[in-house]
Amino acid sequence: MAFSLNLLFDLREMWQYPFMQHAFEAGTFVAIVAGIIGYFVVLRRSSFAAHALSHVGFAGAAAAVLFGVDPIVGLLVFTSSGGVTMAVLGRRVSSRDVQIGTVLAFMLGLGVLFISLYTGYATEAYSILFGEILGISVDAVIVTIVASMVILVAAGFVYRPLLFASLDEDVAEAKGLPMLLLGIVFMLLVAIATSVAVQVVGVLLIFALMVTPAAIAQRLTRKPGRGIVLSILIALVATWSGIFVAYYLPYPVSFFITTIVFAIYALVLSIQKARASRLRPSLKEPEAE
Repeated sequence: MAFSLNLLFDLREMWQYPFMQHAFEAGTFVAIVAGIIGYFVVLRRSSFAAHALSHVGFAGAAAAVLFGVDPIVGLLVFTSSGGVTMAVLGRRVSSRDVQIGTVLAFMLGLGVLFISLYTGYATEAYSILFGEILGISVDAVIVTIVASMVILVAAGFVYRPLLFASLDEDVAEAKGLPMLLLGIVFMLLVAIATSVAVQVVGVLLIFALMVTPAAIAQRLTRKPGRGIVLSILIALVATWSGIFVAYYLPYPVSFFITTIVFAIYALVLSIQKARASRLRPSLKEPEAE
């Protein structure tokens, strides 16, 4: 279809097709969840955990494809079990990298085994790696919405203690907060969020929605409430824009989403560095005098 200058007409034309409706529906919920959970991922310096869980999800999805089950089921089962294992083995965020790497290596080995045993077409495995939201089914949309609602409700219950533990782990532990339980709940939230986000950007590009919007938001504001709202808005803009552009161009949606969030991050970083360089001479002048 050709792009016109009438945005409302273009959107109305897109929404005639069920696959575009499903893409926007699933993409909206995924972006909201990724914006919220991603903010805590960046705040707790757990980007490696989100990256590892995406690869754990790849093993689960590969197993699901091998046994003829919906890949989203395998994603949820493997990422949830992997997240709990990581939280139990590494109770403190500062010392969790070794445990995460150990679980990641084992799960990647399982993923390679499942793919080697699979004798069908590689289309489903490809979509797991790079995402294929324009081909998402009705059942997958329902699962995404239900999983997203569970994440939002759970995040609302643990918001305050999780924020406290994320800002200062030692003080939170001294105050008597259940750090192990909070760690398990957080990793479960990351696991489910990663599972639903994989459908949009795939295993290899999970950072685009789970980390980059939150990293941009933290550069723009230090207040958690505003940061979460900004993270959600950036994820939504990137997801909606990526789906919109992919309707007209024969390239993957994940490419456009990652490009958009990277461009926003680079723009914000450049503006902040330019402002910092302008402030340096004015700060040095009084010192010289």
